[in-house]
Amino acid sequence: MDWEAIKTTIVEFMTTYGLKLIGAIITLIIGFWVIRIIGKVLRKIFEKSKMDESLKGFLVSLVTILLKVLLLITVLSMLGIEMTSFVALVGAIGLAIGFALQGTLANFAGGVLILFFKPFKVGDFIEANGYMGTVKEIQIINTILNTPDNKVIIMPNGPLASSVITNFSREKTRRVDLTFGVGYETDIREVKKVLEDIVQNHEKVLKEPAPLIRVAELADSSVNFAVKVWVNAADYWNVYFDLHEQVKLVFDEKGISIPFPQVDVHMQKES
Repeated sequence: MDWEAIKTTIVEFMTTYGLKLIGAIITLIIGFWVIRIIGKVLRKIFEKSKMDESLKGFLVSLVTILLKVLLLITVLSMLGIEMTSFVALVGAIGLAIGFALQGTLANFAGGVLILFFKPFKVGDFIEANGYMGTVKEIQIINTILNTPDNKVIIMPNGPLASSVITNFSREKTRRVDLTFGVGYETDIREVKKVLEDIVQNHEKVLKEPAPLIRVAELADSSVNFAVKVWVNAADYWNVYFDLHEQVKLVFDEKGISIPFPQVDVHMQKES
């Protein structure tokens, strides 16, 4: 092995490319550090602005990715790589990656559609794809939900954008639908009056639209009353639980029975 030739080759390479390589590495390190700082600054600027919460995380992610691509092109230029050939190579690689990452591209397109059509925004409580939670962040590829029991759900934007979405926060008011059953021997006029009093005395039940209290069904073992009241969206669960508790307490106090399914078994003795 000609060690002298190898040494000469290494020296020539370091002479030609050594400083460029060191400069490229330093540029790469400083560039990633600067991009990270820019991301933090943008996030703080967006937090102070009146920009839609849904756009903040998306734009920060998009800007940092674009800056990293520009940094990579700059570093390759410093190494003397011909950009025309590089662009053609990137195009070919991009086409191959595009086929391999169709799902990721679909998720990106889904994120754009979500931000454009705004079926929900950060802070909304939604149900989609079998999951319910509060929208914490809308990113380029995923949307992050926080469930009521504080689990984090990461949902791809592609399927999310094309799924049925129930937005519980879009409207300011919601209707609470409840059903209460009483025994057939009970005076239904008295029951209706009791339910009206409970509803009217609850401070979070709205006067308009007016509450609806009607006999809804003559069931097998009970007369069922439908109680439908309107509340502010934020008060939904408080009213839902309050009314159940108050109805049970008042029914007990008034001696109004709440029947439960029963089966009568008749024994016949064989002669």
